[in-house]
Amino acid sequence: MPRLWPSEEKRRVPPTDRDAAIGRPPDCPPGWRTGPPDFVGVGAQKAGTTWWFRLIEAHPAVHAIEGQRPELHFFDRYLDGWPSREDIDLYHRFFPRPAGAMAGEKTPNYMACHWVPEMLREAAPDARLICILRDPIARYVSGRTHDEHRTGAAAGTVEASRDVADEMRWVGDAFAKGLYAQQLRWLLAAFPSEQVLVLQYERCVRDPGAALARTYRFLGLPDHRLEEAELTRPRNVTRHEKLDLDARRRALLVELYAPEVRQLSTMVPDLDLSLWPDFLE
Repeated sequence: MPRLWPSEEKRRVPPTDRDAAIGRPPDCPPGWRTGPPDFVGVGAQKAGTTWWFRLIEAHPAVHAIEGQRPELHFFDRYLDGWPSREDIDLYHRFFPRPAGAMAGEKTPNYMACHWVPEMLREAAPDARLICILRDPIARYVSGRTHDEHRTGAAAGTVEASRDVADEMRWVGDAFAKGLYAQQLRWLLAAFPSEQVLVLQYERCVRDPGAALARTYRFLGLPDHRLEEAELTRPRNVTRHEKLDLDARRRALLVELYAPEVRQLSTMVPDLDLSLWPDFLE
């Protein structure tokens, strides 16, 4: 397990383009408050997090922060150091809300970054963390499709001019994002289990109303029913040609992920492996 930053190694990150990438926090109207987020969606990438975050924000007791981009990416940019007190104060300013309302963020990459949970604990110790886990094979295909589109390569191919090492980095990154048991251990080393909700993407799709009610209860919110059309409205649907995963590569991925899925099933007892058929034993 990669070592988390010990307290004596916490240090201020030199100013970089990170601050420009994060942007400036929204204004806080008179009478409102800022502070740590009440909840954080930490992952997994390509597991319906945008859809689920919008459903959470549809609750009348949750303040949807206007003008804030869907993913803040505040702490995953701190690989080279530790946020200062000023940095954490800046983070808190991204969550203005009226009295009595909740506010939060989601950055699906947080879960895959071993240094983020301890930073989140320092910045938002009472926050509730939400993880949505998707079949790691399907997540890998979706993640690779996203990465290849973003870098300009055709899905399922390696661009001739692309450096092989760079290509392998993308493949390794996509694979690592599906190592859920490892990521969950990082989270639970920093937060008590009662502050971490693990949802299964396929169950959310099959019965979004029940999964959303569970999410609202976890956040301490009163019941609130949404219309079916709102529950099932697609968000961030991939419209690009999907990665062509041949049988040999699929079998290799199943073999590599299987031990991780077995560990995950002991950590998340209600994980329904019938929805991840490659891993049924």
